[in-house]
Amino acid sequence: MKIALLPGDGIGPEIVREAVRVLDRLRHDGLPIETETAPIGGAGHDAAGHPLPKATLDLAQAADAVLLGAVGGPKYDTLPRELRPEQGILGIRKAMGLFANLRPAILYPELAAASTLKPEVVAGLDLMILRELTGDIYFGQPRGRRRNAAGDDEGFDTMLYSVPEIERIARVGFETARRRSHKLCSVDKANVLDTSILWREVVTRVGRDFPDVALSHMYVDNAAMQLVRAPKQFDVIVTGNIFGDILSDEASMLAGSIGMLPSASLDANRKGLYEPIHGSAPDIAGQDKANPLATILSLGMMFRYTFARADVADRIEAAVRRVLAQGHRTGDIAMPGERSIGTRAMGDAVAAAL
Repeated sequence: MKIALLPGDGIGPEIVREAVRVLDRLRHDGLPIETETAPIGGAGHDAAGHPLPKATLDLAQAADAVLLGAVGGPKYDTLPRELRPEQGILGIRKAMGLFANLRPAILYPELAAASTLKPEVVAGLDLMILRELTGDIYFGQPRGRRRNAAGDDEGFDTMLYSVPEIERIARVGFETARRRSHKLCSVDKANVLDTSILWREVVTRVGRDFPDVALSHMYVDNAAMQLVRAPKQFDVIVTGNIFGDILSDEASMLAGSIGMLPSASLDANRKGLYEPIHGSAPDIAGQDKANPLATILSLGMMFRYTFARADVADRIEAAVRRVLAQGHRTGDIAMPGERSIGTRAMGDAVAAAL
C-alpha cells in the first residue's frame, strides 16, 4: 500500500503527523504500508517555485493513494494567481482525474451539543454530499479579466459541463445511494442556468438505469435552506463543483465542527486523494490546537474506497468514536466548561484506542 503524504501548509503538517501515527500502528499490526512525503501548495512554491512541483505530481501518480493536509496562508496572498497554493489542489485533482468528491457529514452522538443547530434537528445525522470536482466554474474556459467598452475592468469565469462529465458523477451518485438508503437528491439551479438545465436532464436520464433509487431535484438556494431547516431529509446529495463546495462546508457545522469532516476524491478506478475539508488555519498553526480527527477519518475513507479494506476503515472509525465517548475534545468541539486537549494528545488518544 503505497501512500503519498502531502502535508502542505499551516496546520497541514501537524494533522498529517497524527494520521501517520495511525499508519504506523497499522503497519505494526502487519499491513504492508509504505509512505513518502512531498511538498504541495505554499510549501511546494517554497521548495520548487510552484504549488504543484513535478516531483510531487509524479509521486502522487505513482502512489496507490494520496493523503493531503491543507494548503494556503497569508504569506502567499500576493503571488500571481497561477502560483497561489490553491492551484496545487486544483492542479492535482485535474491531473489525476479525481472527478468524484465524497464528503460525509456524520454527527457523533457525543457532539450533538457542539452543533450550532438544536440537538433534535441534527441528532442521528448521516448524509453524504457527492461533489463533481474537475469541471464547472473552477475549470471552465474562457476566464480572466478584461476592460469593457465603458472602460471598466471586468472579471469573468465560465460555468461549463459536458454530458459525459455529468453522466459519470451521476452514476457515482446513484451507486452511492444504492449502497445506503436508495435515495438521491440532485442539486442544481435549473430555473436560471443553462448548465443546470443540462445537468438535470442528464441526471434524470441516468436515473432510469437505477429504478430502485428514488431521485429528487432541488434548487441550490432551497437546498442551502433545507440543510439547516431539516437536514435529516437528505441521505445522498449529488451536485456540481461550486454548489458542492459551498453546501459541504455548510453541512460541516451540522456535525459540530469542520474539523470533523473527512473527504475522498476518486478517479474512475477508485484511486483517491484523501483530505479533511477544512483549510490550513494559519492563525493556529504550530500551536498544537488543530483537530486531527478529520484527517484520521480521511484515512478510514482511504482504506474503505481505495484499498477495499472495510475492516481497517471500521477499526479507524471505531477508534475515533471511542475517543469521543471517552470525553476527549480539541478546542473546536469542546463545549464551555469542558477541558480541551491539543493535536498531539488527540493523536495519542486515537493511537491508544487503536
